[in-house]
Formats: sequence, structure tokens, C-alpha cells
Amino acid sequence: MPFYQFLYRLLTDRKSDDSGSRETAGNFSRLLLARLCSKVGDRLASPKTTLAWLLQTLGAPAIFIGFLVPLRESGSLLPQVVLSNYLKRFRFRKWAWSLGAVVQGLAIAGCALAALTLTGTAAGFAIVGLIAVFALARGVSSVSAKDVLGKTIPKSKRGQLTGWAGSVSGVITLTAAGFLLFVEGGEASVQTYAVYLALAAVLWWVASFVNARVVEPEGEVEEKKSLWEGLGSQLSLLKEDKTFRNFLIVRAFALGSGLSTPYLISLAYGRLGGASFWLGIFIAVDGLAATVASPFWGRWADRSSRRVLRTAMLGVAILLSAVIAFVLTVEESTVDQYVFPFALFLLAAAHAGVRVGRKTYVVDMAEGNQRTDYVSTGNTLIGVLLLVAGLFTGAISLISVELALGIFAALALVGAGYGRQLPAVSQAE
Repeated sequence: MPFYQFLYRLLTDRKSDDSGSRETAGNFSRLLLARLCSKVGDRLASPKTTLAWLLQTLGAPAIFIGFLVPLRESGSLLPQVVLSNYLKRFRFRKWAWSLGAVVQGLAIAGCALAALTLTGTAAGFAIVGLIAVFALARGVSSVSAKDVLGKTIPKSKRGQLTGWAGSVSGVITLTAAGFLLFVEGGEASVQTYAVYLALAAVLWWVASFVNARVVEPEGEVEEKKSLWEGLGSQLSLLKEDKTFRNFLIVRAFALGSGLSTPYLISLAYGRLGGASFWLGIFIAVDGLAATVASPFWGRWADRSSRRVLRTAMLGVAILLSAVIAFVLTVEESTVDQYVFPFALFLLAAAHAGVRVGRKTYVVDMAEGNQRTDYVSTGNTLIGVLLLVAGLFTGAISLISVELALGIFAALALVGAGYGRQLPAVSQAE
């Protein structure tokens, strides 16, 4: 038996009615490796950790650090409704993902070069500018990723592929975090960061090559439309498609699962101190959560992605409420060093469930160009909401970090309840 078929049968649920043809098994293995490489690249070049600490080390003004996360996230989401109108003219979409991965690698390689040659404001402008390029390329890959997944992998295996990619990338993140904990007493140098970024760039190029070898069937081709015609037809989905509209509402309520992490870290920083040792601990905990939780969520999502989404959101609401209660009622003590890593682990695990659930649901919800419209329109609108939510909760956090977390908890709770509106789309339901 070829290795890729062995891997397919090892990692997926055999109870499914899919027997695992050679083509399906090969595509599963290629997509798994490509997504794995891109996820590890994302973690090594994370704007929340690596890039933020790098800019501080290079002496860049704080304003550049503040641009990193919103620019990377919203910059990749906002243009997708426009990009999709061009991608729908092509029968094969894997090339768009591979092209996006190549450009992402080039942008991160540029960041590594900037780290070695620039300092201060010049470094800030260079790295933030390259992240803008990275975000646009990421948007191209994102629009095509769900379509390629839906065309090449059966419904009963999509969540498991996403889950295993997250799990294995978590293992590699644990290794990287361990390196940070022991290199130079936890104080990583500019050269160390540059090596991390260079490795991330190489991983994106490997992902591009592997993804290009996926055997993709021909897809629907849409006749050329003007930009305004394409935008009009996509935005009309919000009015005409109740299932899609409800999905977006639930996804909007779930934003706090990702946006709340920096605020939890902020509370931990205030009670544990700013030693870089704790940064390594939190990176390791995040990786461990992905390793443990993602396969579980993925297997469950193939049976019922809507229930995964609702359960994970309920978990976010309960956890954030518990953290707020702890901070407000328990004075600082040695117990903090156990509570905050454990809380971050649970939050990261719940966030993994939200991601796996929503990604699997939107892929299973439609076929062909309709899926492309769902992904691009949804991501663009969520990109707008990310900016608004980030600015609003950022302002609230100046008053009280606990209040900001409370808002995220309430939204997640409402979203978990509203998720009952979502119809079943998974094959097993």
C-alpha cells in the first residue's frame, strides 16, 4: 500500500462511506502537507509574537507594532470580495493558492532581510509594508483554499484534514517555543528572529510546490462581469440566502475567540511580570492546545460542524467569564502561574474548535462558485467587523481589560444560542 493511502486511512475516520481512492488519498496527503507548512510558517512569523518582539528589538516606534495584527488579518480579508470575481473565471483554483504562498514567502523573506539590515523607523516601515503585501497574497490563497478543499476532499474528511494540520503544526510550535525558552536565557537575538522568518519563508515555498501537485477537477467558470456587477451579486446573498446570513451572524459573534487572546495575555503580563520566559510558556501552551484539540474538533466537525461551532463558542463564553471572576476576586499569588497558562490552553483549544467548525461548515454549505462567493463575501464583511471590533474593544480596554473580555464572553454566549438557527450541512447529520 502506498504511504499516502496508509496515511489517509490512519488519520481519517474509517466509518465514513468513502473508501479512500488513490486520487482522494493522494490529494488528502498533499493538502495536509501544504496546509501544515503554511500553518507552521504562520506561527513562526506570527505578528502577535515574533514580529511584535522583533520590531521592539529593532527599536521601531510602537505605532508600527500596533499595525501588525489588524493589517495582516483585515488586509487579507477585505479584498476577497473583489479577488473572487477574477478567480471565478478560472477552472482550476489551486494555482491561485500556490501563487499566494510564493508571494507570502517572499514577503516574509523580505522581513528577515529588513531585520538584518535596518533599525528604528526604517525597519518599521519596511516590515509593515511587507506585511501589507503578505496580507494581500494571503487573501488570494484564502479565497481559493476552500474551493480546492471542497473539490478534492469528500465531505466526511474535510474537518479531519483541517484538524490534523492544526495538530501537527502545534507540535512543531512546541519545539520552536522550547528553543526560545533556552536560547540565550530566553532573550532571542535579531539573528534568531531572522532565522525564524527565513524558515517560515521556505515553508511557504514548499507549501506552494506541494499544493501545485494536487489533482484538481475542473470547476465552474463564470462569465466575465464588471466589478460592480460581481459585487452586487455577491452582496445580494446577504438578503436572499438565509442560511448564509445566519452563518455570518454566528461567525461575527465568534470574533472574540481570537480577539480576546491578547487581553488574556495582558492580564497575565500584569500579574506574572514581563519575563520572556512566560512568552515561551504561552507559545508552548498555544501549540499544545492545537495539538490536542484540533483532531478532536476535526473528527466531530465532519459529523456536525454546526455543533462544533456552537460548543466551542459556549466554551469561550464560560472560560472568559471564569477568568474575569478569578481576576476580580482572587489576589495576586503563586497560583497565577498555573491559572493563566491553563486558561490560555483552554481558550486556544476553544478557538481551534471555532475555526475548524466554521471552516468545515462553509465548505460543506455550498458547491462550485457559490462556495467561492460565500467565502469571499463572508471574509470581506468579517474583515470590516474585525477593524470595528478591534477599535471598540481596544478603547474599552483602556477603561478595563476585564470589561473588554466580558463583552467577548457575552457575544460568544449569544452566538452559541443563535447557532441553533443553522441547518445541518454535514454528511453525517
